[in-house]
Amino acid sequence: MTTTTLLYDTPVDLPLAPAEAAPASRKGSHEPLFREALGMSLRAFRADKGVTLRALAKEARVSSGYISELERGRKEVSSELLASLCEALGTTVSEVLLEAVANMSLHSFNEELERTTPAAAEA
Repeated sequence: MTTTTLLYDTPVDLPLAPAEAAPASRKGSHEPLFREALGMSLRAFRADKGVTLRALAKEARVSSGYISELERGRKEVSSELLASLCEALGTTVSEVLLEAVANMSLHSFNEELERTTPAAAEA
């Protein structure tokens, strides 16, 4: 596992919000929840294979509506169902999980880039 740490030459003041000021909804820019990232990954694998919701549902023995909820990040998936979906998609649970983690990391990386001034502007 590789960990990347961004170091600043000068301290950066980031606004700290009190815990009670946390937004009630998760709209706007936020790190995706794991279930959201996993849903994005499942949808991407399904789309890459050219499999319809209905066909995947039939193969995995679950309703297409439930898979849709999973893909939109509205429902948590059990390990058994995730294994069944992965088998039906011809992939492994680890590949889907790695893709989900990459989705979460990419979001964090993009947020970090938005907060960081370009190196040319610092000179």
